[in-house]
Amino acid sequence: MVRIELQIELGYDIDQHGADFVFNIHPAHTACQKVSQEHLSLSQPVEAQVQTDTATGNRYLRLRALPGRLNVAYRATVDMTHHRVDPGQLAEVPVRSLPLGVMQYIYPSRYCESDRLMRLAFKEFGGLWQGHGRVQAIMKWVQQHIAFTSNVSSSKTSAVETLIEQAGVCRDMTHLMITLCRALNIPARFVTGTDYGADPALGPPDFHAYVEAYLGDRWYIFDASGTGIPMGFVRIGTGRDAADVAFATMFGGVTSVHAPMVRAVAVGNADQGFEQPYHCDLALSTDSCSDCPPQP
Repeated sequence: MVRIELQIELGYDIDQHGADFVFNIHPAHTACQKVSQEHLSLSQPVEAQVQTDTATGNRYLRLRALPGRLNVAYRATVDMTHHRVDPGQLAEVPVRSLPLGVMQYIYPSRYCESDRLMRLAFKEFGGLWQGHGRVQAIMKWVQQHIAFTSNVSSSKTSAVETLIEQAGVCRDMTHLMITLCRALNIPARFVTGTDYGADPALGPPDFHAYVEAYLGDRWYIFDASGTGIPMGFVRIGTGRDAADVAFATMFGGVTSVHAPMVRAVAVGNADQGFEQPYHCDLALSTDSCSDCPPQP
């Protein structure tokens, strides 16, 4: 089991009209990921609601902020018991056999134009064995062809644009990997979490984007950018692409005061059954099987 102590701090200035916020900063509850303790602190005396999407397990914090400064501080203890399996045992699932809730993740979406990269995907990966190894090959191809580079993309950058520019950050590399998977009818979804294990030279700790691909009977983790240690990733939100799982969506006149402050620390204590995250050769999942709904 891996235990992560998570801290998130956000700050905003809001104009005289006030603003509505939707935050996605609460870790998801799944069969393999439990939030044992959590605390939310708001600098304004406003009512806030945390609502769970029963289809994905995503948890959304909704509030109406008053004019002035809004500081949001969240901390949680998250325990993850990873499902681990030999990658060689994981085959792709034919479209005809995909669960209904998985089907949406084989179609093109706003940032993942899989219909435009089908020829490339089949040329590069069409002849490979259809399973975990092919998804792994797509991930390595993205890492080899896209340079992890800050300040070369924006919130509007799509997978095709990333391919053209051959540079981007974790969000962009994740979009491109998802796009290539979908072009081969492999369900793939965008996941937001934390960049546990990232090299400090890349910048201060931050939110992280990675991929989950559907193989066998559940979703498995792939780090498209290769910058972190997947065993330490805390899953926050899942969606078709970044548009579905922004950590903060604002409706009104809002200015960010500072970059998000994110801290994820592993609690390693063998006596209590907690291990330090490490790079693992087994396929990892913190998702339940396809027949198990997200936990309340």
